[in-house]
Amino acid sequence: MGTLTANRAQVIEDLIAIARELVQTVRNSVTIDWTLRENVRARIRVLVKRILRKYGYPPDKQERATLTVLEQAEVLCAAWAIA
Repeated sequence: MGTLTANRAQVIEDLIAIARELVQTVRNSVTIDWTLRENVRARIRVLVKRILRKYGYPPDKQERATLTVLEQAEVLCAAWAIA
């Protein structure tokens, strides 16, 4: 039972690290009009995929995860612009 708990704890730690790095990277990459500029969105997609690969995220789920990150960033970017 201890191994299962340790594995679960490691997965949680990895997800936290991925989330922190994604937020930091996307936040540093957005510009005022990033949602309208395809070249900026493409650069952010590349950065997100690179982070997911770094942490061994399953390749077959990376595209959906990348789209989710971009969708969430669009919602949050208004708050980031104020901060």
